[in-house]
This record gives sequence, structure tokens and C-alpha cells, in this order.
Amino acid sequence: MEIVDEKVVSWAEAKKILEKKSKEKELGYEQKNALDHLKKFSKLSIKNEENIIESLKKIDKLKDRQIILLVNTLPETQEDVKILFSNEVINLSEDESKKVVSVIKKFS
Repeated sequence: MEIVDEKVVSWAEAKKILEKKSKEKELGYEQKNALDHLKKFSKLSIKNEENIIESLKKIDKLKDRQIILLVNTLPETQEDVKILFSNEVINLSEDESKKVVSVIKKFS
């Protein structure tokens, strides 16, 4: 199998993709497990995820991969954001961390 394209997607988007595929054909073992996991742990609707993503894109330092990480984990405090970014090259300021938390609380 050849990989043509690669894109980071949120849990809600992955769930939507797998649900669509399950209607078209039988899912493989890993895909079924992934769909079960996403049904249990994906907390946001596609609409709310899109709102969060659009709001977080306004923070220039954040890349798409980091935005999806924030959407999937939904950090509740600035400390949670700090932990998520502990292995990242960028450091968010206190104001940027506050903005991340407020955006997530607003739409989740």
C-alpha cells in the first residue's frame, strides 16, 4: 500500500470517517477498535471542534498538529496546557495559555 497523503484529524472527524466507512463495507479489526474507542472518548461535536480550531488558529504560534492535540485532549487548566506542550519546541506565554483554556471552555 502506498501512502498518498497524510493529514492530522481530530477524534470527531476520525469517528465520522470510520462511521461512513462502516456503512460502505466491513471495518477491519483495528478500525473497529478505533471506532469503539472514539465513540467512548470523543466528547465534542464536529461543529464545536470546528469552532475551537478556528479560534485556536488565531494564536500564530500553534501549528495544526498542536491544535488537534488541544482539541482531542481538551485541557481544563493552564497547567494542563503547559504539560501538553512540555515536549514541544514552542512555549506559550501565560496569556496564550489562558486564551487556549478559555476557548476550550467556551465551546466544550
